Amino acid sequence: MEFCYPYQRSSRFDRTTPANPPERKAPRDRANKGFTVIQTVILAELDGLNTPNAYGEKPLINNDPTKLNERYFTLVDYVLEKGNELGLYIALLPTWGDKVNQKWGVGPEIFNTENARIYGGLLAKRYIKYNNLIWILGGDRPLENENHFEIIRAIALGIREVDKNHLISFHPVGGKKATDFLDDRWLDIDMYQSGHSRTAKEYSYVSDSKKSSIKRPIINGEARYENIPDRFWEEKSYGWLDDSDVRVSAYWSIIAGAAGYTYGCNDIWQMYDISKPPVIDARTDWEAALQLPGSSQMGYMKKIFEELPWQKMILNQNLILNTNPENESYILSSISTNKKVAIAYTPTGNPIKIDLSKIDSKRINAYWFNPRSGKAKRIGNFETIKPQEFKPWSSGRGSDFLLILTAENYNIDYQELHDWNSEKAIKK
Repeated sequence: MEFCYPYQRSSRFDRTTPANPPERKAPRDRANKGFTVIQTVILAELDGLNTPNAYGEKPLINNDPTKLNERYFTLVDYVLEKGNELGLYIALLPTWGDKVNQKWGVGPEIFNTENARIYGGLLAKRYIKYNNLIWILGGDRPLENENHFEIIRAIALGIREVDKNHLISFHPVGGKKATDFLDDRWLDIDMYQSGHSRTAKEYSYVSDSKKSSIKRPIINGEARYENIPDRFWEEKSYGWLDDSDVRVSAYWSIIAGAAGYTYGCNDIWQMYDISKPPVIDARTDWEAALQLPGSSQMGYMKKIFEELPWQKMILNQNLILNTNPENESYILSSISTNKKVAIAYTPTGNPIKIDLSKIDSKRINAYWFNPRSGKAKRIGNFETIKPQEFKPWSSGRGSDFLLILTAENYNIDYQELHDWNSEKAIKK
């Protein structure tokens, strides 16, 4: 499941513009920054049924899910083909959730169990040939009655009758996991939405998911967006989420054992520009928002975890010996199954006291990895017979660090990280 992180909830198919199509900038920018998956929606949230795209096309004929508008779907085809060219998977939602349970937003609700099954089958036949595809059902709406459950299962059945190859997940409402609603066999990947709050404990969803009798990888499918008001649904103002929030959310998710993390930006998901009414106080044109720092920092995170045996790292809070309250400074740690590598993430730069005896080596090498720059700094070499406290060179919000401890004979190519971050490497 390594290919699933980091990935981007991005443009919808009704938001392209002929004069300046996003495919010329956004996917290539994300591919260059190390993203591997773009999450996008066919029947989009922002009146995706009745507002035509910039080419004047709507997705369905008479809003009938059994009648696809061929001219609209050629753009969907193109997105999958362009993604494949750039080495990107497309995590494709057949519909946003307001077309099943409007709850809030535009809707309208157009699905029943019969047309949902046909729609799933039509999509599966059209896209079965693409290797770079992940299906994601749901779409940020709760399943509140039997009809909602039956519609989602009907779409899944329609897909599975044709397509038994591509993975399927489910995008839940905020503060929930897919398996809080569904535990069906067709659900290959659990997914959670930790949401847009600085108080979210992203790691807790992973721990809860791993208690399920059916073992699945889990992905944070919608986390703290960069450049969005913190807890925007509350009347009180908490300021804005930024790249620091993105990093905490991402490292907490991955170190806890998530198979992937979704980077999101409030300006990009809606393809905001100054000529459009903003949603959730969007304030930066999407083209400028492509360069917000959080997106590059997700590439740094990917690269360091690829240097580590991250798929064999197990969350282990017993490594940490100092006081560690579960607040915004909560330190998370994990250790490889062979006990040769341990890591600990401090969100606000608090010192970390580590029980080095849990590492299988008489001596260890210690490094600080800077999540803001993607560069590593050697701390030193230490005996494992006694605990050791490691203190970053700065502290406070935004001063997060990843501590890396390796057995003395375990090598990580930190120079490759420096080279990857260079302008020359990015342009490749």
